[in-house]
Amino acid sequence: MPVKAGGRKRGGFARFAFATALGLFALVFAGLGIWQVERRSWKLDLIARVEARIHATPVAAPGPVEWSRVSAATDEYRRVVLQGRYLDAPETLTMAVTERGPGFWVLAPFRSDAGFVVLVNRGFVPEDRRGSGERRATGTGETRVVGLLRLSEPGGGFLRSNDPAAGRWFSRDVAAIAASRGLGEVAPYFVDADSATEPGPLPQGGMTQVSFRNTHLIYALTWFCLALMSAGAAIFLIRRGGDETQ
Repeated sequence: MPVKAGGRKRGGFARFAFATALGLFALVFAGLGIWQVERRSWKLDLIARVEARIHATPVAAPGPVEWSRVSAATDEYRRVVLQGRYLDAPETLTMAVTERGPGFWVLAPFRSDAGFVVLVNRGFVPEDRRGSGERRATGTGETRVVGLLRLSEPGGGFLRSNDPAAGRWFSRDVAAIAASRGLGEVAPYFVDADSATEPGPLPQGGMTQVSFRNTHLIYALTWFCLALMSAGAAIFLIRRGGDETQ
């Protein structure tokens, strides 16, 4: 039975609309692929900058005049040095998961010779050795601390909020820890002491985990494949429609 002209027109219109939609999808997918390529370039540049900071000669930790300008983009993981004394104040333990298993970071307040207070992450202690008698004391004399500048981690951990009243800390929230300890104004960052400053065994310094997830190339290839598939399907429909009109 011959197909009516109206039916052919409706079928042709539907095919054209579908092909157009596929073409739009191809453009969107291609755009997402290009965006992932740009993100990969940014991530590689970030990794290179952080690597350079980690291995650079330590510089003086930023003082109060510079605090408003401290940022992740320019200062995170910068190698810094502090000269001063640890305060006679309780240390704060914050939850940690490391290559050595679960445990705690030991944060101690430190007053620099420049007059400001900064929290120093002395290092890691295992979960079953959290008692103050298990770790080396800070001492009261002049001390030099070298380590990596880290920005405050406000709020808490994943689905777990810090509870200052109960002494449960899931993140290194500088402002909250300072408030709970009555330290007054402190630097908006903390310093992860290196293994030379805190050689261990407890606490063990130099255990900062520096890693950046970089899966942008995989995502880019995925989006580009979807773009090619969508474009190929659109071309197939257009050609098929042309063959049927001949």
